[in-house]
Amino acid sequence: MKNLAPLPFTAVALTEGFWKSRQEVNRKATLPAEYRQCDETGRLAALDLAWKPGAPNKPHPFWDSDTAKWLEAASYSLATHPDAALEGLVDGVIRRLEKAQMEDGYLNSYFQNVAPEKRWTNLRDQHELYCAGHLMEAAVAHFRATGKATLLGVMRRFADHIDRVFGPKPGQKRGYCGHEEIELALVKLHGATGEKRYLDLAKFFVDERGRRPHYFEEEAKARGEDPGARHRSHEREPFGYYQAGRPARDLMRVEGHAVRAMYLYCAMADLAREYGDRALFAACVRLWRHATEKNLYLTGGIGSSKANEGFTFDYDLPNETAYAETCANIGLTFWAHRMFALTGGGSYLDVMERALYNGVASGVSLDGRHFFYDNKLAALGGGRDQHVDGAAGKHHRRDWFGCSCCPPNVARLFASLGGYLYASGKDGLYVNLYADSRALFAEQGVLLTQKTRYPWDGEVTLEISFPKSGGQTKGPSFRAFKLHLRIPGWCRSFSVKVNGMKVAGPKLVDGFIALERPWKAGDRVTLDLAMPVERVYCHPSVRQNLGRVALQRGPVVYCLEEVDHKAPVQNLSIPDTGKLRTAWKPKLLGGIVVIQGPAQYSSPETWGKGLYQPTAPKTHPTTFTAIPYCVWDNRKKGGMTVWIERG
Repeated sequence: MKNLAPLPFTAVALTEGFWKSRQEVNRKATLPAEYRQCDETGRLAALDLAWKPGAPNKPHPFWDSDTAKWLEAASYSLATHPDAALEGLVDGVIRRLEKAQMEDGYLNSYFQNVAPEKRWTNLRDQHELYCAGHLMEAAVAHFRATGKATLLGVMRRFADHIDRVFGPKPGQKRGYCGHEEIELALVKLHGATGEKRYLDLAKFFVDERGRRPHYFEEEAKARGEDPGARHRSHEREPFGYYQAGRPARDLMRVEGHAVRAMYLYCAMADLAREYGDRALFAACVRLWRHATEKNLYLTGGIGSSKANEGFTFDYDLPNETAYAETCANIGLTFWAHRMFALTGGGSYLDVMERALYNGVASGVSLDGRHFFYDNKLAALGGGRDQHVDGAAGKHHRRDWFGCSCCPPNVARLFASLGGYLYASGKDGLYVNLYADSRALFAEQGVLLTQKTRYPWDGEVTLEISFPKSGGQTKGPSFRAFKLHLRIPGWCRSFSVKVNGMKVAGPKLVDGFIALERPWKAGDRVTLDLAMPVERVYCHPSVRQNLGRVALQRGPVVYCLEEVDHKAPVQNLSIPDTGKLRTAWKPKLLGGIVVIQGPAQYSSPETWGKGLYQPTAPKTHPTTFTAIPYCVWDNRKKGGMTVWIERG
């Protein structure tokens, strides 16, 4: 295990381009909209513990997690963009949480207000530890952003309470949450406080999961319920939905609810790093391969089924009924980032980048106020049956959801996105993602300034400087270090220059090239990544995509949207050899590159009568325009498809 250190997002400033614009919208539009939704739906009022039976907005078991993720996102934003008004809202929510906390440290607005007698009686379904975990993540984010320790103190008291209730000692509960999250949160809380008990408690929750006798069965019996009533028949193992069919180190395949799985795997990677646990690391690698080689959408989405919000069987990747929950795609991003930090492997970043530019970015509209819960790869249009699940009339972004985990999850990722771009290790500095930015490696005394139009253009320029520090009047004249530049897996050819001189034959190792030399202030590295349009074909075992093709340019996956075509997009086909053109459209959808080319249109109007006939339908030549998948459904409502008929 390599154990690289991601550069903190506070040391990275996004300066222009794709992610800068989304981060600004996140700060100016998404955070205020989500606060208003939390207020209007009663999520914030629930913290006052004043709800009475019969009143509206009855608190829900996992409402606190929505508030917590908003707090986390707002804290990240405050760290990079101080805002007195936003800070006032944050402080107000924290005061409510502090006031609501019980003397023993317990804190959950639902159980304190609605069902106090049921505390810790149904870990399988009721999300108590899940909510606690998100509050812990918010507390760590707030403390690191502002230096204020109020919320951190609240959550330390809650963590101490949980540590007293759960564990292997006599009288303690040997349980764990049905929805993983607290495990990775406790690792973060340990990192912020230095308290090893929190790390050990995270390890306990992971180690205990899936052991026999099964805790979920025991607690169901204690409630007087049939212990097998919640087994999901479509899972391979009892409790596979919760990733609890067997101990974590014995897990062989991704299974069950996709978000829960991603959060567990994040915790497993964290603990493998903290304890040097080779068995946990091996399980992570095994699970990663199964997830990405047999269960990953082209858009970086995971979890194909609405029935369990998760996985079904290998190569089952439907398009119109795809689930690919935004939270699951974000969870995959978290896990990929951790796996890269453990190994230094660029292939993990390839998946992370795929998810970020496609299945995550699609989760929020360009105005920052509307969201996808699930991210389908096809939606019907053209006046088709609007009652069909997945039809255009049914699948559009919404401003909020009854279960609204996804909107604040997007917000917290976008607000902290700078932390995914760079890393450092004993062997040098790493550039993971390409985006117009400045990155200060304070420990090494190096400032990298990155200029690029990525993902619309493959040229990247990095300028090296050595910022002044202490009483120095000027920085050193040079520093010797390795600079690792990621070569994305989608890139078939590249070139690199230092101060205008081409570097001959740079060696590609684990997805990176390494440039080692004594660097002078003002040195420039220019990386040129070839970025042609590519036709992408799917594994033959994915039955839904047989005879279909998709389009990708750089990290961006494209789709056809009905608003750009006279015909329903499901009636279009494109040839395998037709010339494809690109065009920069600065005024379209915030500024995008579109792909255009020849197509054929199968005309239902010339079909005649009857559902079947012995002659092929007539086709007509036409052209198509493809747009990035992440920006679809920002204009007129209509159909969409990623996978296009070959013809």
